[in-house]
Amino acid sequence: MPFLVLYYGICRWLPNSMFPLLGKFFKYLRYLCCKHIFEYCGRNVNIERGVLFGSGFKIRIGDNSGIGINCVVPSDIEIGDNVLMGPECFILSMNHAFEKRNMTVKAQGYHGRLPTKIGNDVWIGGEVLFTPGRTVLDGTVIAARTCLCKDFPEYSVVGGNPSRLIKTRI
Repeated sequence: MPFLVLYYGICRWLPNSMFPLLGKFFKYLRYLCCKHIFEYCGRNVNIERGVLFGSGFKIRIGDNSGIGINCVVPSDIEIGDNVLMGPECFILSMNHAFEKRNMTVKAQGYHGRLPTKIGNDVWIGGEVLFTPGRTVLDGTVIAARTCLCKDFPEYSVVGGNPSRLIKTRI
């Protein structure tokens, strides 16, 4: 708990890892906090400035991976090794229920939480929106500003709103 307070109170607001002279130090401070918060935090992980991850207690992130500037991720995400994530990505874990027409959407509440899993060697461009329950398989590239609303085979290049297969890397 003290590391969660330290992260949200101070480390989250420190300049990004590319900041002249002290950027690597700020990156290291955020890493130390997250290493004590996350369920698993691999080696050489980069949590950039402004990242929101709730309590973070169920987050698993692999070696050489990072979460981009001002990203919002759920507290129960699994991120593999060598994952690049651009800035301003938003990963949802729940959606509103809206099936009943005799009730307001607000009164219907939410569907259950759906975890997001991101494989190894994945590149996620900036401002990507993930709908709940997405599984991103190994080697996938997701173009900037994609609304990822379905799953794709491994080594896919995905883009658009709604998301579609652009090409395969195989």
